[in-house]
Amino acid sequence: MRGAIVEDGVEAYERLTGKLAIESLTPSNLIFLKDFQKSHLAHVTSRGISLLLAVVGLICFAPVFALIALAIKLDSSGPVFFVQERIGMGCRRFKLIKFRTMQPVQRPASEWEKDNGDRITGVGKWLRKFRLDELPQFVNVLRGDMNLVGPRPHPASNFELLVLVSRNATECGLSIPYYFLRSSVRPGITGWAQVRYRYANDLEEEIEKLCYDLYYIKHQSLWLDLRILFDTVKIVLAGSRSGAHEADHAIAPSKGEAPTPSFALPGPRRTYRTRHIPPVVRPDREHQSAS
Repeated sequence: MRGAIVEDGVEAYERLTGKLAIESLTPSNLIFLKDFQKSHLAHVTSRGISLLLAVVGLICFAPVFALIALAIKLDSSGPVFFVQERIGMGCRRFKLIKFRTMQPVQRPASEWEKDNGDRITGVGKWLRKFRLDELPQFVNVLRGDMNLVGPRPHPASNFELLVLVSRNATECGLSIPYYFLRSSVRPGITGWAQVRYRYANDLEEEIEKLCYDLYYIKHQSLWLDLRILFDTVKIVLAGSRSGAHEADHAIAPSKGEAPTPSFALPGPRRTYRTRHIPPVVRPDREHQSAS
């Protein structure tokens, strides 16, 4: 009544951090709110732009494809492309195509990047630094497996673990709320989580990235897609494999703490905290080789 603006805490958290507080997400949010329901026109527009840019990208980068393929063959033995089964929209499996950046191995390997650092080739380091290893995924866009922008598709082996955890299995003892929403849209070559957060190297970080993915799904729009594409270009030009704001640590949270935004409201500095997530022991199982 005195003119003071009162804002819902959950909405303020989303606005300041760019991610959803999955602890506060309830079934009623999905049933009664329209945030997660996008119009058919929005989906058609997003798909049309992805197809157009994928065709243009394949034509413009054709000479780059040839040079990268030659560099990979000269640098190490093995195939030029790395093909891996990933999970797409509606939990449909597809073959994702990338330039190979690691030495091939016959043994089962971890999917986490930190466990495979010794396998990255000399050319692979440069391809990963400037994200050139992702260029062949324009073919996946043309096939209908992916869009330019969307949540990154999880490897099939990791997906099985995440589904297991999302069902609060006793083996892990931790749940991932609303993980199924991630498969409600086409995965992307780049996404909100990719430009706002670093590589996920364990289950806890995957849950953190899920908060960004759900934010994207809730607020998906043409303007958000354009912003993500713009931020992706900046990351590529900067040669950073991690998030766009890694330099100022705006999106590098400590354990159990939400990231401090790079901007703040006037007044005392505020800290936003989320529920602490205990460490999870990954069940022993075989995995496809990571790249």
